[in-house]
Amino acid sequence: MAPHPLIDKEAPSFTLLDANGESFKFPPEEGGKRVNKPIAVFFYPQSGTFGCTREACQFRDALAENEIFKRSNVQVIGISADPVEKQKSFVQKNRLSFPVLSDQDHVAHKAFQVGRGMFGLTDARTTFVIDNGGIVRGVLSATMNYNAHAKFVTRELEKIQESQKKTGEQLGEGAGEQQQARPVTPEAPASSPERDELGRAANVVSA
Repeated sequence: MAPHPLIDKEAPSFTLLDANGESFKFPPEEGGKRVNKPIAVFFYPQSGTFGCTREACQFRDALAENEIFKRSNVQVIGISADPVEKQKSFVQKNRLSFPVLSDQDHVAHKAFQVGRGMFGLTDARTTFVIDNGGIVRGVLSATMNYNAHAKFVTRELEKIQESQKKTGEQLGEGAGEQQQARPVTPEAPASSPERDELGRAANVVSA
């Protein structure tokens, strides 16, 4: 299967209503700037169904218990085509700790090029992992396997963290090489008066 067309590209922007009927802008911002942390966006077919409930609860539990989720401070966002009222009930009933958005017009689905699953009977279950710089690093489309998505995000977060670690080490090594390569400034030659005095002293000794 060909990779998703958004891989290694900037994540699209959109605005939807959350479970409280309030406008939610993506990518989320803090202090007028894009949040400096990874984001996991999971599109799912329908709130309240068995598989979607299990998937959402797995993300809820991962945020509370999974070390890489906590260490990376990842922002999890759930999206389906259900209306706001249903999303609110879904969030409250399952005590979800992350935004759940209503995309009845498929604005975000189209922006992220989320297709159809189950032989075209429903929206595909698709998860996107976006790094701190807003670039899509991983995509999983697995409509039937609702258990795979939180695990997929775990692996992608580990990859992002490892990449950041290597980048930091390379920057550190580069700075060290520059410091070692800095030329040593030779001592300045003696001034003309000093050379004259040394010459006179040498003549006296030889005499």
